[in-house]
Order: sequence, then structure tokens, then C-alpha cells
Amino acid sequence: MSRPIRLRSLSDGDGSSLLLSGELKKRPKFQYSGWVFHLGTNKIGHEYCHPRFLFIRGKYVEMYKRDPHDNPGINPIRRGVVGHTLMVGEMGCRKVNCSDLHVLRFYNRLDESKKGEIACATAGEAQKWVEAFEQAKQQAEYELSRGGRARDKLNLEAEIDLDAHRHRVRKYAHGFIKLIKIGHGESQLTEPLLRQSSSLADNAHTDGYMGVDGDTDAIEAHTWKCVCTMNGIRIFEDVVESKGGRGVLVKSVGIIDCKADTVFEVLMSLEPSKRYEWDMLTSDLELVECVDGNYDVLYGTYDSKYFTWWSSKRDFVFSRQWFRGQDETYTILQFPAVHKKCPARSGYQRTKISPSTWEIRSLDTSGATTEFPRCLVTHMLEIQSDSWGAWKKSRSSKFEKSIPYSLLCQVAGLKEYIGANPVLKSNSDTAVLTSNSSSSSISSSECDSAEAEEFYDAIAAESSEDEDSDDDIEVDKKDIVMLENDSLDIARLSLKASDHDSSQVLDSATPPVPIDPIKFCGSLREGKDDDDINCWTNPGGAGFMIRGNTYLKDYNKVRGGDPLLKLIAVDWLKADQSIDKVALRPSCVVQSDAGRKLPFVLIFNLQIPAKPNYNLVFYYASDRPVNKSSLLGKFIDGTDSFRDSRFKLIPSIVKGYWMVKRAVGTKACLLGKAVTCRYLRQDNFLEIDVDIGSSSVARSVIGLVLGYVTSIVVDLAILIEATEETELPEHLLGTVRLSCLRLDSAIEA
Repeated sequence: MSRPIRLRSLSDGDGSSLLLSGELKKRPKFQYSGWVFHLGTNKIGHEYCHPRFLFIRGKYVEMYKRDPHDNPGINPIRRGVVGHTLMVGEMGCRKVNCSDLHVLRFYNRLDESKKGEIACATAGEAQKWVEAFEQAKQQAEYELSRGGRARDKLNLEAEIDLDAHRHRVRKYAHGFIKLIKIGHGESQLTEPLLRQSSSLADNAHTDGYMGVDGDTDAIEAHTWKCVCTMNGIRIFEDVVESKGGRGVLVKSVGIIDCKADTVFEVLMSLEPSKRYEWDMLTSDLELVECVDGNYDVLYGTYDSKYFTWWSSKRDFVFSRQWFRGQDETYTILQFPAVHKKCPARSGYQRTKISPSTWEIRSLDTSGATTEFPRCLVTHMLEIQSDSWGAWKKSRSSKFEKSIPYSLLCQVAGLKEYIGANPVLKSNSDTAVLTSNSSSSSISSSECDSAEAEEFYDAIAAESSEDEDSDDDIEVDKKDIVMLENDSLDIARLSLKASDHDSSQVLDSATPPVPIDPIKFCGSLREGKDDDDINCWTNPGGAGFMIRGNTYLKDYNKVRGGDPLLKLIAVDWLKADQSIDKVALRPSCVVQSDAGRKLPFVLIFNLQIPAKPNYNLVFYYASDRPVNKSSLLGKFIDGTDSFRDSRFKLIPSIVKGYWMVKRAVGTKACLLGKAVTCRYLRQDNFLEIDVDIGSSSVARSVIGLVLGYVTSIVVDLAILIEATEETELPEHLLGTVRLSCLRLDSAIEA
């Protein structure tokens, strides 16, 4: 049974032995611990999956074969530092030893050869570990910002030669680096851990940079009208799209009293005994191919007893693509598909299913502890306009026996199934780690070693002959995953907000420099009007929602105003390899005579993985110098960690296929938390290189977008997230509208 986790704060006087070092004795502490799976491939090519107990304290991580709270004095088999260059990426779901695990990949954004993987039983649990490692990164960043001895110590830890022999580290690491024994008993270890593994608490404290946003950050064109209700589920029709004479977009919406993670797991499950409980339409589903951790292909049959008028049995093939947003909303895209492993089957008539999407969003977004979690489930699909119109006029039984109607009823089925199974709704507590047990089992002096390794090196796949046997591992089923966190908002340590007028971002005392667009020319031309294609225009900020003055009190957002920076040029490039450091190229806009005279230029370089690779480069200029005391000024000259925690992109598909709209969404994304961002600060510019290919989820979504790029119009807005009252309201840095780009129009770089 899934067990949620209870959090509690640790005061300075509580458990002093948990302190990282003498330097931090006066600062609150945070720690996370729990069971995960360590994945990898050893040097002879064998894959392994070992249950391991991870313990995060401050910026240090330790890995154990057993729970140290139940085995006082046990030594870690590996330990390391979560450096400020660590990147954590969600790789989606992967089949490991006949079990579905949600994989996290760790790598150094400066050296991707340093990497490793762990896995969790549920997507929600994986997300909480991502947040735990982010806090550890911020602790390391805080120490760097302090300078002096703390900076020297952290630099020493990060610069250790990992190929050299380190006796103090090896005596703890020799057990970890073997990890090559994959016996038949491995699945026996995995199965009980999966059964007992719990999702982390919904009431987990959220840092400022992960603050709660509204439902959308861009204005959508859909106009939804409720046309009927059934079994507590509302059915909506998009009255705007229906006027076009094509298929009609409809959706069913319902509130389910459980966690979003639970609904997602139930919806994704292929186990017949579970699906029979809520899905009246589908008889069986089989996995045809798992393309990657966020994409698979399924084969299914319809239960013919509900459709007796059919002359033959019906089957179908569809692809399923899913991801979890930074606001913890799950999105699932379902497309009809053709697969060579699923040819026509004798006695069955192949049916093309309707494209559809699922969205599962938690309604308990305030961060407050709640005993009764709820989520909003939306199922959207496209239906032929003639049959939908006939049903609306006469409520004929013909439509109510159709496949689209049965699909719309699936939300009601989910709601009733979960409501009838208390085990899925339970939010029972698990044991809470006490400071005494933590301090007795793990010595703070061990984590204080200057020879500790960075974490992505600590989970690298190596081999050793010294690791003890795994046969005696006993996983405690009482508290598989545990989490302790304090109320310290580490994000605030990276940048202490000063008292300044947030509206004075640019230096008003300096005369503005005239910006003549004619002097700046990129490879993608500026459009004449909104009907022009293969071009860019500036849509302004009215279509985007940003945090207003009172956001920290009431979460209210306001329409964006005019961007602070002016878009002067756009480059549309292609090359065999992604292009970094565009600003240093002699042909770049900022290297021209006019570009060098600009007070400041922000270069936003979107690196799009494909064959060939594409680069969309946007140049935003200011006509006056940026105040160094402003949020933008501190972002420009700040640390990479701070930039990662604040730089946001808001996307919006203004025109295009509705499935692409659902895939892209309208929520702001903290790019540094989702993909690898590299920064180049020189002279009068800051370049941000955004590697979309560094995330499997982002890569999957951009692949879908590229398939429809010639027929879509997309708006983008960039801004810096405000997390302090003195930083509000937010300001849009820049916006752009890209209209029906042609891939063949990209210029060879």
C-alpha cells in the first residue's frame, strides 16, 4: 500500500550532530532519505538494478545497502557532493526486471561523461527526489556565494581527480562500484520494494522558484461550453473550433478524490483486472513496443458485448506519449498508429481510434497539508461534427453507443473505481525519522571529508571485487521512502533581494540609445503582418499572464505589459551539431558595429535536436544600461545556479493542431530545471544556450512540434521569475511570434 510521507522542520537546536560542518552550525538543516533503485551497466556489459538507501543531508549524499536508521554504525558504500553543476533529468518509465520504474538521470552539465541513473517506483516519488537534489544544489551554491574557506573547500571537493586512487574514499566506495551481480534473485528484491514503495508527501514544502501558478500562463483561444453532465462528470464542447466545420473538440472533466499520481498510475496500468473495473470500452491492452521512457505503442481490442451491432470484432493500435510538467500536471497524448508487429488480425476489423489527451492536475496546490487530496481529470478528444451535432439535437441513443461516447465516460469510470477502493484514496502516515536515530546512524564528520566526490561520479558504473554480497539485503517495509525537510527556503540564499523599485529595471538617468531595426538583420525575416508565413513578428505581452504585485498573497496574475527588451533579429540555422556560443561568431548580430554600441543584448539560443540540428536564436536589446540592483541585473551577472532557478519560458500555440497545443501547453517552464542551459557573459551581452535534447520529455515534445511546424503559429515569452515581494511584479523580457516556419528555409551555419 502506498504510504505518503510526513515532513517536519528541524530547528537549530534539534539534532546538532546532523550539522554538515562547524561552518553551518547556525543554519537550519534539511535532509531527505529513502529507498531507490540504482541502475547501470558494468564494464562487461551487464545491466544491474540494486535497491539502495539514499540519504541527502545539506549538499552531501550517501548511499547504503541497508537503512542506516535500523542499522546504527553501518558505513555507506558510496558518498559524494551534489555539486552546483549537477543536472537531474526525468527519463520517464522503463521496464526493469519485469517492473515499471521511473528513471532519473544525473550528469554534469560541464562534462556529460560523468553520469548515472537511479529509479523510483512512481512518477510522483521521482519528482520529489528531483526537488531534493535541487535543494542540495542550492546549498552548494550558497556555500560558493559565501566565499573564503567555504568556497575553497567546495572547489576542492569538485576538482578531485576521479581516476586517481583515493584511499579514504575507496574504503567506502569499493562496495558501490562493483554492482555487476545480476542473479535470478534480483526480481525478488525489486518486487517487495515496488509493492511497498510510497509516493512522497503531497504537502511537501515548495521553494520559491517552484511556487504555485495559476492554471495557465498564456491566453488560450478555446471557448468551452458545458453541454451536459453525467455521473458527476461535465461534458464540454469547444464552440469556437466547432464553427469551422471540421471535427469537434469535446472533453469530459471530473474531480477525483485522490492524488494525481494515483490517477496517473491507474490510467497507465495495462493490468486487465484493474482496467475491467473502470474501462467499459477496452477489452485488453498489450504493450507492442516501448520507444523510450515517455513513449510506447499499444495494441488493444474493444469489448464487443457493448457493441452488438458490429459485424466483426474490432481492434486498434495507438501510441501513447506522456510527461509531467513542473506544476506536477500529468499530460498523456494518444494517437492512432500503425506498427509492423501488429498486422491485420483474422476475425478482427482494424479501427482507427480518435486522437485524445488526458490531463491530471492536483487541486491541492497551496502547499498546505491536506488530509483529502483531490485532482482534476480532463479527457479531451476530437469527434466528427455530424454525429456530435445529431446527438446534441436529439440525444439519440446511437451516439451513446459509440466509441467517442464511451471514451468520454472513462473519467466517470475512473472516479467510481477509485471511490470504491479506499486503498487508492488513503493518505496514511508513515514513521518519521527522528533526529536521534539520524545522528546515531550517520556521522557528520564522515560527510565533512574534503575528499568526497561529486554525486554524478559517485553513481558512475564501475566494477570492484570487494563489494559484499547483496543476498542478505533486507528492505524494511515500514518506511521504504522517507523525507525530512526544513522550512529553510534555500532559493533565497542564492540572491538576497534588495530594496529597489522593480519598475526601474533600466537606468532612467542614461539617455536611450536609438535602436534602428534596419541595422540588424537575422537569417529569418520579420513578417509584414499576422497573415505572413515563415517569419517572425512581435506579439507584445498582452497574451501572457505574469505574477502581479500581490502574487505572494493571493496568487493572482495579470496580463503582461510591453517587454523590457526589443527583439531586433532572429536567426534560423541548421548544422550537423548544435551551435554553442553564437555571439562569438563573426557574423553574429552583436559583433556588428551597431551591435557593439547597444547597452545590453540578451541572446536566447534554442538548440533543437533533429537531423540536421536546428538553432533558433533570438536577439533582444535594451536601449539603456540595466540597473545592477534590479532582478535582471542580478540575473545577468549572477551564478549559473541562480539563473537556472529563475529563467522562465512561456509557450503558446496560437494556431495549429489541437494535439500540438495540448503537448506544448501554456504553462511557464523554468528552463534550467527542465533542460541543460549554458550561459556566456561577455562585453555587452548574455547568451543563454538551451539544449532541448538534454531532456527526453522536451525532445519528445519538440519532435511532435517539428512534425507540424509548417502549419502552426507559436508565441514565446521569456522572463525572470520573481519570488520575493520586492521583485514583484514580474516583467516580460521579450516576446516573439513564429509563423509557419519552413525547415528548408534554415540557413547552413
